[in-house]
Amino acid sequence: MTDHKFGDRLAALRKQRGLTQQAVADAAGAHVTQIRRYEAGTSQPTLDVLRNLALALSTSADSLLFDTDERGPANPSLRLRLVALDQLDPDEHAAVLAMIEGAVLRHHARQALTGQAS
Repeated sequence: MTDHKFGDRLAALRKQRGLTQQAVADAAGAHVTQIRRYEAGTSQPTLDVLRNLALALSTSADSLLFDTDERGPANPSLRLRLVALDQLDPDEHAAVLAMIEGAVLRHHARQALTGQAS
């Protein structure tokens, strides 16, 4: 089964960057015919090619694979708060990460003690 959304995202990012299919193919080490197939949704890249496409387009593999709302917290309130974290300075980022890691570690420790699976 193929994913037309992947092809649409690939084509949109390529066009947004002002690149031709040939330019993306060259940068990703793929044949232009294969790029056309990806964009048409008739073929999907291997992981190595996906990585090369992401690098060629200066984006993440996630942005090629997932719609914006498919990744991240399902809770809208939490999602908004995580987006707001981008405004913090590096010291504040480090403090927030330490708190999150501590909460996750406590959660895993409680599960291990009670014999619950993650």
